[in-house]
This record gives sequence, structure tokens and C-alpha cells, in this order.
Amino acid sequence: MNVTATLLGQMIAFAILVVFIKEFLWGPLTQVLEERKKRIADGLAAAERGHHEKELGKRRAIEVIREAREAAAEMIIQAQSRSRDIVEEAEDEAKASAERIMTAAKIEIEQEVSRAKEQLRAQISILAVSGAERILRKEIDAKDHAQMLTTLAANL
Repeated sequence: MNVTATLLGQMIAFAILVVFIKEFLWGPLTQVLEERKKRIADGLAAAERGHHEKELGKRRAIEVIREAREAAAEMIIQAQSRSRDIVEEAEDEAKASAERIMTAAKIEIEQEVSRAKEQLRAQISILAVSGAERILRKEIDAKDHAQMLTTLAANL
């Protein structure tokens, strides 16, 4: 066997192997590696977008919480204002009611005073008529007259 023929055979076999690898293996292998590289790049980009969206979501959540707190504070302020209004309305109604009761009580007191005066006038007139009858029944002398007037004044 000749070394040159063997070497030449090996070189031809090597060239066929290189062509075979280049035509059938290198292209698909490169394509697989490119696809994998693209998938990794897409995955990294998606992870970056996810991280960015997470940050945006976090900021939005903080903003929503802040808005909710502001809304709650506004509701509390409105509720306090409404409660003050209700208390003021109740106080005004109570004052008006107290004034009505006071007015009614004053009117009732005036009526009672008026009735008492009328009763007193009626009793005074009865006493005056009674005293006049006694005076007319007795003979009038100064001593009896003074005594009757004193008694009549005491009765009044």
C-alpha cells in the first residue's frame, strides 16, 4: 500500500466529509443555533419588558393607593362636614322648638295670671258687696265702721 494513495484517499474522504458537513449539517446546525440565539434574545427582551411592566404596575399601584387615600380623606371630610350640618340643623330645630315651648308657656302663664286676676276681682267684688251689706245692717258709728274697714282690709 502506498502512503500517497492512502493520504490522497484520506484527503478525498476528508473533503467529502467537509462538503457533507457543510451542506447537510452546518446549515441546519447554524440555523438551530441562530434560532436558539433568537429565542434567548426574545426571552431576555420579554424578561426586560416584564420587568418594565412590573415597575409600571408598581408605580400605578402606588398611584391608585394614593388616589384611594385621597378619596377616603375627601369622604371623611365630607362626612364630618355633613355631621356638623346635621348637628347644626338639630340645634336650630331644638332652639326653635324651645322657643315655641317658651312662647306657649308664656301664653299659658299669661292666661293663668289673667284667670287668677278675674277670680280675684270676683272675690273682691263679693267681699265688697258682703262688707257693704254688713255696714248697712248695722248702725253706723265710727268705732264699728273703723273695725269693719279693718276686717274688710284684712280679708282683701
